[in-house]
Amino acid sequence: MWKVAHQMKTLNLPISSDTFSVLIESYGQHGLADRAVEVFNRMRHFDCPQTAPVYNSLLSALCEVKNFQGAYALIRRMVRKGVSPDKRTFAVLVNGWCAAGKLREAQEFLEEMSRKGFNPPVRGRDLLIDGLINAGYLESAKEMVRRMTKEGFLPDVSTFNSLLEAICNSGEVEFCMELLLDVGQLGLCPDISTYKIMIPAVSKVGRMDEAFRLIHCLMEDGHRPFPGLYAPVIKALCRMGRFDDAFSFFSDMKVQGHPPNRPVYTMLIRMCARGGRFVEAANYLVEMTEVNLIPMSQSFDTVTDGLKNCGKHDLAKRIEQLEISLRGI
Repeated sequence: MWKVAHQMKTLNLPISSDTFSVLIESYGQHGLADRAVEVFNRMRHFDCPQTAPVYNSLLSALCEVKNFQGAYALIRRMVRKGVSPDKRTFAVLVNGWCAAGKLREAQEFLEEMSRKGFNPPVRGRDLLIDGLINAGYLESAKEMVRRMTKEGFLPDVSTFNSLLEAICNSGEVEFCMELLLDVGQLGLCPDISTYKIMIPAVSKVGRMDEAFRLIHCLMEDGHRPFPGLYAPVIKALCRMGRFDDAFSFFSDMKVQGHPPNRPVYTMLIRMCARGGRFVEAANYLVEMTEVNLIPMSQSFDTVTDGLKNCGKHDLAKRIEQLEISLRGI
């Protein structure tokens, strides 16, 4: 590698800081912190500046092997050399400390950097919450957010969404619903990512009242529901046997939301078939073709077989003819 680098230097071919940064990062990901340090130290021989991304890559490599003393020394060198820490600088070290269960050290680092005039581009508490989530300390992250809300503070919406997603994935959807209401009362405004997390989550656990409320809030905020948002609601209603509600909601979304795509129609046809609603499934097959969406062959097979089994032979024949006309067979 160094032979090639020296040849490039001889030929006056520049090597960018980004190249060194990627190399350092790669060594770090493989636990080769010593090699990463070597690359960092040899950059000066190639007239290549040690930028913030380069420092961050080495910082990540040191944290990967839990060399926090070295990482902290690197931060001090970075400041001494006049390179300003950025968001990733803070995040890498905080995440590393949190992953090692050293929350106190992470807090002390943020406080010290603040005293020196280097405040992170995002609030320190948000970095700590993200660090705890990334390290898998979900209960600690939840407790920190609880304390923040009791004290009247709000997390950044991006941090809040990360917490919501982690908690929903752990199955604690009820807690997320309560937390969303609490922060809403304190003034936090959900963004589209908040809805993308919560609507499928509440639908999956059968909280359709909450799903409808969130869809309504989404539209009040000026968003049009897209298929990925309203499909989980339709699927949940069908699973609960509430087909008429599902059909009505689907009709509303075709007017108020973005047009349904092929996966939404396919899902709805499949759910109809599972519930024995083959006539409705056939209607949605036809509707798909009217909006220039081609149904899957499996959808045609499922619907025609179901129609025949329930005695709807004429309709089954029309669906078969529709498939033939579409596929030219």
